[in-house]
Amino acid sequence: MKRVFNFNAGPSPMPIEVLEEMKNDLTDFRGTGMGITEISHRSPVFQDMLDETKAYLRQMMKLDDDYEIVFMQGGGTMQFLMTGCNFLHTRGAYADTGVWAHKARNTAAFFGETYDANTAKDRNYAYIPDTYDIRPDTNYLYICANNTIYGTEYKDFPKVDVPLICDMSSDILSREIDFNQFDMIWAGIQKNLGAAGAAFAVIRKGLLEKARTDIPEYLQYQTFVKNDSTYNTPPVFCIYTLNRMLHWIWNMGGLKAIEERNKVKAGLIYDTIDQSGGFYKGHADVKDRSMMNVAFNLATPELEKDFVEKAKKNDFIGVKGHRLVGGLRISLYNAVTPEAAKALADFMKEYKRTNG
Repeated sequence: MKRVFNFNAGPSPMPIEVLEEMKNDLTDFRGTGMGITEISHRSPVFQDMLDETKAYLRQMMKLDDDYEIVFMQGGGTMQFLMTGCNFLHTRGAYADTGVWAHKARNTAAFFGETYDANTAKDRNYAYIPDTYDIRPDTNYLYICANNTIYGTEYKDFPKVDVPLICDMSSDILSREIDFNQFDMIWAGIQKNLGAAGAAFAVIRKGLLEKARTDIPEYLQYQTFVKNDSTYNTPPVFCIYTLNRMLHWIWNMGGLKAIEERNKVKAGLIYDTIDQSGGFYKGHADVKDRSMMNVAFNLATPELEKDFVEKAKKNDFIGVKGHRLVGGLRISLYNAVTPEAAKALADFMKEYKRTNG
């Protein structure tokens, strides 16, 4: 069996031990004689798995009782829509840290006024702004915790007098933070927590009480709460992969252990960049660097193309940067191993030695 070093920005790698478990569950899930893709979402065995998944999330996130957890199809793009149509009554504020905040803001604008509470556009989104201009009658501030394209990540979160909604798709459960400081968190699971095709949301009950009801029933978060995420057929397989990833994180030692592991991986790559004498140039300000996505450039586009080609020949996959910033991008999601990061760091050092 061939396995490469997978640094794709998403979907991302999953731990080999989780993949091996999944192989067995594809033919016989929990002794049912049916695979996980075959069981009914109305069956007790699915309900048990759903309840267990929520319990793991509550425990790892140390959530107060004042939160509901729901699972939905549609991924992040659907959440750009649902956050706006549920909670935008007059105007919504968006922290402008890049593309995904833009998409969320522009999608929500269908339901009311949206505006940028700040922007990092002046320096091509190389930093996280720390001031917020919140206008009167604003319903919420929406932020993206980690910006995959530009390699920036919030270290401290805004303290504002309006509800705080956070897209955590690309750094969810990668570190210990106070999750109770948010009124809503949503995340697509395909980077840190499972297979592409689903998102989950953690929503404060007080915010749910303010949600609009003059929208289609399927777009209301309350519909998913009232029906325990089974208003229609839920993304069974995706929820299952999330469940297995939560077990894996727990067995690894929880968020504290995962955070330390992620710091080691990021440190290996950032140290290589910082010690390259300018051969590698990081995109993000040091104070706002992401642990999940390392964005950097070489001296010329031709050299960057050569780096990508030679990396692929050495089984380093997914290192090409996003088209908006070019260069290279190394994604270090939870399942990426320290050994993979070390191997890439060694490759980067050798590439500099032969091309510097």
